[in-house]
Amino acid sequence: MSKSHPTAAEVEAARDDPKQANILYHDWEADTYDEKWSISYDERCVTYARDRFAHVAGTDGWPYRNALELGCGTGFFLLNLMQAGVIEKGYVTDISPGMVDVALRNAKQLGLDVSGRVSDAETIAYDDATFDLVVGHAMLHHIPDVEQALREVLRVLRPGGRFVFCGEPTKVGDWYARKLGQATWWATTNLTKLPGLTDWRRPQEELDESSQAAALEAVVDLHTFDPHALRRTAESAGAIDVEVATDELTAAFLGWPVRTFEAAVPKEKLGWGWARFAYTSWKALSAVDEKVLSRVVPKEFFYNVEITGVKP
Repeated sequence: MSKSHPTAAEVEAARDDPKQANILYHDWEADTYDEKWSISYDERCVTYARDRFAHVAGTDGWPYRNALELGCGTGFFLLNLMQAGVIEKGYVTDISPGMVDVALRNAKQLGLDVSGRVSDAETIAYDDATFDLVVGHAMLHHIPDVEQALREVLRVLRPGGRFVFCGEPTKVGDWYARKLGQATWWATTNLTKLPGLTDWRRPQEELDESSQAAALEAVVDLHTFDPHALRRTAESAGAIDVEVATDELTAAFLGWPVRTFEAAVPKEKLGWGWARFAYTSWKALSAVDEKVLSRVVPKEFFYNVEITGVKP
């Protein structure tokens, strides 16, 4: 279901209404979100989702009988975890109707047993003690009241049920990611004005659209997290056995310029060779981050934070 772009007036009005901003932005991005963020439902992203889950929560309890993805987007985390054998039956919710539509469409194409509904994360539209597992990826930072959302997560979990949230930006990580992205966008859009490089420049209309999307994205990105403070928030919400982990340091130094460059040049200029370079380089740096740097660098300096906890 294609969504029209929000008007300038709608964007301006949404600046003071983060929930409406989230609906506008994610409805707008729904049909192109997987392409924009290089999301797939093959071995690459199945492995990524499984590894991120296991990194913070381990492998005990697999497969979970049923699981809810909160703030599902296009279903990236839940659908890939289902393909990895972590989850049997899946449910998806998002405040954006467009994202729920796309997530259910992706599930159908993959032949996965998934149902879903539109729901606010602060008032989850399911009964108490419904799920064995609640997951989310890069969604807590969009929610105005994170502690209230975690209270709701615990409400819909069965006793002993677990939540796992991954891909949340740390305070330090978000700072350097934004700086790298801004510098790459400026360099790419200016260098491609030069003679001999103009065929590497996207049409101005597309660049303007990307800039408008980025402006609205800044409105919906409400939080960055200190890993230890996020742990305390989950404990205050009532969770037990709370653990936090982090990942991506040098991998983020590569990943954010790569993603920004891809958004600034015509898609046909970047073929399989580029995709292979980007993925293998990111994978190699991620291994360095996990096996070496995680032992000596404080958690606060990594880009992503993951958190898990259990309902008493």
